[in-house]
Amino acid sequence: MTMITLGPEGTFSHELALMFDRDIILESSIGRVFREVVSSGIPGLVPLENSEAGGVVATMDGLMQYPVYITAETYIPVSHAFASDLPQDQISVLFAHPQTHEQCSRFIDLLGIPVIHTESNAASAVAQKNRPGSGAVISENLAQVHGIPVITAHVENNPDNITRFICITREWPEIGDPEKCSLIIDPDENRAGLLYDLLTPFKETGVNLTRIESRPSKRSMGRYVFFIDLECKGAWREAMKRLNRITRVKPLGCYSCIGNGLCR
Repeated sequence: MTMITLGPEGTFSHELALMFDRDIILESSIGRVFREVVSSGIPGLVPLENSEAGGVVATMDGLMQYPVYITAETYIPVSHAFASDLPQDQISVLFAHPQTHEQCSRFIDLLGIPVIHTESNAASAVAQKNRPGSGAVISENLAQVHGIPVITAHVENNPDNITRFICITREWPEIGDPEKCSLIIDPDENRAGLLYDLLTPFKETGVNLTRIESRPSKRSMGRYVFFIDLECKGAWREAMKRLNRITRVKPLGCYSCIGNGLCR
């Protein structure tokens, strides 16, 4: 089965996709992954959140904008390295993906080198090779592939750095016994007690939420949508029914974890 994910070759997304399939279509941005999934019907693989940096904005915006559903999730450990073909004291600029920058912010701050953001870790490696006097924060695998010497390994803030990835498709996932459901709550209002009211159905039914995160609705200042993940245990279906009675909900899918044993 073909899969669409973020390229070029060597990104964490690409490395993970290769664990599931060898027929990979690489796109230059997460937004393009979403567009191609919708237009082609081919499943996609995108990062959703990181244990250090939080939600991946481009993925959250894609889930808001496009008619796609989550069919599975998996977690992988993520490690970064500071790499360059020059000694540190000769580096005048550093390339890093925004999420990588945040995951390695302590180390990068200590370097005191101006940072240029790129669309992917692989793009950071290519940029380093093409610009004299530069360095990059990338994976050790990418450094090896591009022949960039590693100056310092494991520069991430947290040694237990983990990224959660999701599979997305145009079709609603049909899973008999899912582990988790994801949804977007879009109340289109701003008032005292709003969030309390939105969470009450889960409190009253005893359903555990594993994630809640807000994003601007993009309609006006002070209007937000809420991304929520809930465990499919107990009265979770009743909780969903009660929530739908009081606000607008975009269901993103009920699914399980796949992959390499890090699913939890």
